Amino acid sequence: MDARSMRFSAAVMALALAAGISASSPAFAEAESQDPIKLTLHDWTGQLITTKIMGEVLKKLGYNVEYVQADYLAQFAGLETGDLTAAMEIWATTGQEASDKAVATGNVENLGNIGLQAKEEWWYPAYMKEKCPGLPDWTALKEPACVEAFSIPETAPKGRYLGGPVTWGGFDEERVEALGLDFEVVHAGTDAGLFAELDSAYQRKAPIMLWVYAPHWALAKYEGEWVDFPTYEPACYTDPAWGENKEATHDCGKPFGEIWKVGWVGMKDKWPGAYKAVKAYEMQNDEMNALIVNVDIDGKTVDDVVADWLVKNEARWKKWAE
Repeated sequence: MDARSMRFSAAVMALALAAGISASSPAFAEAESQDPIKLTLHDWTGQLITTKIMGEVLKKLGYNVEYVQADYLAQFAGLETGDLTAAMEIWATTGQEASDKAVATGNVENLGNIGLQAKEEWWYPAYMKEKCPGLPDWTALKEPACVEAFSIPETAPKGRYLGGPVTWGGFDEERVEALGLDFEVVHAGTDAGLFAELDSAYQRKAPIMLWVYAPHWALAKYEGEWVDFPTYEPACYTDPAWGENKEATHDCGKPFGEIWKVGWVGMKDKWPGAYKAVKAYEMQNDEMNALIVNVDIDGKTVDDVVADWLVKNEARWKKWAE
């Protein structure tokens, strides 16, 4: 190599080091396109962690990543047009119907499950069972004494069910009506507000029935149970003849199931390396629970928790891009 070539190579290496690109990481220029990959952010801690891990991995692989705050259900319109690139957590419990419709257009692709197993349902602290001993059977909630036990001044004489933010979906109003429950559905404004209210009620042993989901730290911190509603089947949401109420749909509990990754169908052609990495991304419930605890209980920031995870799991995430 002549002196001129050596000087050029040295300059290139200096620029790479200045950009924070090591010899062990793919160079920024290796990304197929520098158009931004837009990943959606929602309003619960686990989803923020999942998405930031994926996004920061893609950045290390040389991609230009943008995080876009998006409505959980309305995001599918952006995924169909390609204005949004990927959503990292679509829960079968609440988002399966919207996801299936988007995939059916041919413009959105299901990129596989994360490995997390989802459950979202009505939940109550164990101390409430003393006032409503028929629980966890859902029919106990039809008893006047149980309705009264879960009522608060703002909803009396009805019981109160504290649902998640309206944007989460979940069909709780439809469920209450279809099963003839004398409960009023009140929606928490945020994920943090939902669990702050649980914590306050739990400390005072105050009445509360609310939406709890897994994976989440609440199940380790608080003693309680999910309500046993009639087991979900797809017909429950579409066929009034199914189930308890022959004139209404949604007369069952919420579905259990996978947490999916979905993306704009054009992703695999425009950013094939990123597409491969997103499909390979995986996480388990115990691991995610611990990460959520780091943020919601220990007070660390999502960004700090993600940065720590990337350092400790470098060999793992590099395999996603192989």
